Amino acid sequence: MELIFAQVLTGLANASTLFLVASGLSLIFGVTRIVNFAHGSFYMLGAFIGYSLMQFLPGMFGFWLSVLLAGLAVGLIGVIVEICVLRPVYKAPELFQLVATFGVILVIQDLALLTWGAEDLLGPRAPGLKGVVRILGEPIPQYDLAMIAITPMILLSLWYLITKTRVGVLVRAATQDREMVGALGVNQAWLFTGVFFLGSAMAGLGGAIQLPKGGADLLMDFNILAAIFVVVVIGGMGSLPGAYIAAVLISVLNVFGVAYLPESTLVLMFVVMAVVLMIRPYGLLGREEFAGEHGQVGEPERPIKPAGPQLRMFVAAMLVLLALVPVFGSNFHVVLTTDIIIFCLFAASLHFMLGLGGLVSFGHAAFFGGGAYVAALLVKFADTPMELALLLAPVGAGLAAFIIGWICMRLTGVYFAMLTLAFAQLLWSLVFQWGEVTGGDDGMVDIWPSPWLSDNTSYYYLTLIIGVGGILFLRHAAHSPFGYALRAARDSVKQAEATGIHTKQVQWLAFAFAGAMAGIAGGLFVFSKGSIFPTELEIGRSFDALIVVFLGGVKTLSGAVVGGASLEFIKDQLTRFEYWRLTLGVVIILVVILAPEGIVGTARKVSERFGWIRKSEDLQ
Repeated sequence: MELIFAQVLTGLANASTLFLVASGLSLIFGVTRIVNFAHGSFYMLGAFIGYSLMQFLPGMFGFWLSVLLAGLAVGLIGVIVEICVLRPVYKAPELFQLVATFGVILVIQDLALLTWGAEDLLGPRAPGLKGVVRILGEPIPQYDLAMIAITPMILLSLWYLITKTRVGVLVRAATQDREMVGALGVNQAWLFTGVFFLGSAMAGLGGAIQLPKGGADLLMDFNILAAIFVVVVIGGMGSLPGAYIAAVLISVLNVFGVAYLPESTLVLMFVVMAVVLMIRPYGLLGREEFAGEHGQVGEPERPIKPAGPQLRMFVAAMLVLLALVPVFGSNFHVVLTTDIIIFCLFAASLHFMLGLGGLVSFGHAAFFGGGAYVAALLVKFADTPMELALLLAPVGAGLAAFIIGWICMRLTGVYFAMLTLAFAQLLWSLVFQWGEVTGGDDGMVDIWPSPWLSDNTSYYYLTLIIGVGGILFLRHAAHSPFGYALRAARDSVKQAEATGIHTKQVQWLAFAFAGAMAGIAGGLFVFSKGSIFPTELEIGRSFDALIVVFLGGVKTLSGAVVGGASLEFIKDQLTRFEYWRLTLGVVIILVVILAPEGIVGTARKVSERFGWIRKSEDLQ
C-alpha cells in the first residue's frame, strides 16, 4: 500500500510538467484553432533558456526567478512566431498552418543546436528542495512535493484569469464565436497574439521547471509532443480542467505501467486516448464545436475537371523524361527518382482522403509501413515470391485501414486525426516489441526483389509503372461517381445525405482505399531498400506526407505529387549541409506565407493572371 501511494505521488509530480505544457497548447487551440506542432519546441527552449539563466542566478531565489524568466522569454519568442509566421496565414486552411509550425520546429532545432550545442545538459538541483521526505515509510523527493503543490495553484490562477477577468471573458468569447467578437470591435489579431504569448509562456515554464528532474536536450520537443496532444485530446480541446485531469490520468497510469507492465509504456497513453474517444468522442470535458472539419475550409473550389489537352501533353512529356532517367542519369539519380516516385504515391494516397474527403489523418504511415511489413513477412517467413508479396501488401494495409476506419469514423476533425494517430502508434508498438517476428528495432533486412529486378534500372521501371499507375488510378477514382460522392460528403453532409449518399460509408471506403494505395507504396519501398524498420510507421513519416500534401495544394489533385517531388528534391540538396533543418524550415515557412494555396494552386493563379492558361481550365 505504501509503495502504491508513493507511485501515485510520483505520477502527480510528473503530471505537473505535462499539464503546464498541455494547458498552453489547449489555450492556443481554443482561441486560434491552430494545431501548433511547434509547442514542443517552446518547451525545449524553456529548458535551455532556464538552464542558462540558472548559471548566472544562484540560490533559491535565482532558481525560481530563472524559471519565471524562461517562461516569459519563451512567451516573447512565441509572439514573434505568431506575428511573423502564423498571422499571415490565419485565413489559410486551418491544418495548412500546421505546415508552418513544422517549419518553425526545424528552425528552432538548428538554432538550439547552434546556441547550446549537441551535448545533453544536466539540470541543476533545486536549492532548498534537494532532500527527500518519508511518507508512510517511502522516500518522496521534496521537489516532487513542491511540483504537486504548485500545479493546482497554476490551474486556479488560469481558471481565475479565464473566468473572472475581462481578458478571460474575451478569450472565452473567442473560443465560442470569433466572428462575433470581431463584430463587437475587439482586435482579434492582438487577442490571438496575447493568447499565443500565454500559451507559449506556459510551455516554456514547463520546460524550465522540469530541469531538476530531466535536464535539457535537443530531443525534448518531439519526445513530449505526442504526450501533450494526447492530454489535450483526452481532456477535451480548449478545456484547462480537462487537461489537468488527463495529465494526472496519463502520468499516474504511466508510473504503474513502468512498474508492473513495462511493455505497455510505449502505447499506454494512446490506448487510453482511444478508449476515451470511443466512449466520449470530444474528450472528457470537451465540446463538439472544437472538433471542427479541417479538411475543407471556406467555400468549395470550382469543380475539378478532367485534364485538358495541354495538361495531358505535359504529363506525357514528364513521363518520357522519367523513362529516360536511367539513360542519361547516374545510378544515384535512378535511386533518388525511385524514392521520389514511391513517396509521391504515398502522399497521393493521403491526399485522396484529405483533399477530396476532408479526412485528416495523423497516422497514415501505419498503412505505408504496414504494407512494407506485410511484404517483408511474406518473403521472410512464408518464402513467398516477391511478385505475390507485392500484390498482397495493399491487401494487408487495406484490411488494416478498413478496420481502423470503422472505429475512427465516429469522430471528426482533430479528434478523428488523433484517433488515427493512436491506432498508428499501436501498430508501431506491435512491430517494435514483437522482435522475434519483426526484428524489433533492428528491423527486417535482406528483403530483395526477384533476380530479374535485382539491378536498380529494372526496379526503377517497375516502380515507375506501378507508382505512376497508382497515382493515375487515384486520379481516375477522383473523377468517378465515388470521388464526387466523397467530395459531396466533404462539402455538405446534410445536402449529400438528402440526395441519398451514405456519407459515413463513403468516407469509410475512402479511408480503406487510401490505406491500400499507401500499402502499394510501402511494398515498393521495402524491395527498393531491401529492408524495413519501425521508423516507417512513426509519427514523423505521417507528418512528412501531410506536409507535402499541404505544400503542393490540398484542393488540387496534383498537389501531393508536386509537393512530394519538391520536398524530396529539396531535402536531398539541403541534407548535405550541417544546418540543413534551419534552411528547410525557412523554405517551408516562406512557401506557406507566399503560396498559401500550395505550389500548384499558386502556380495556377499566376498562370491565369498572365494568360498562360484560360480561367476555365483547371491545372489539376
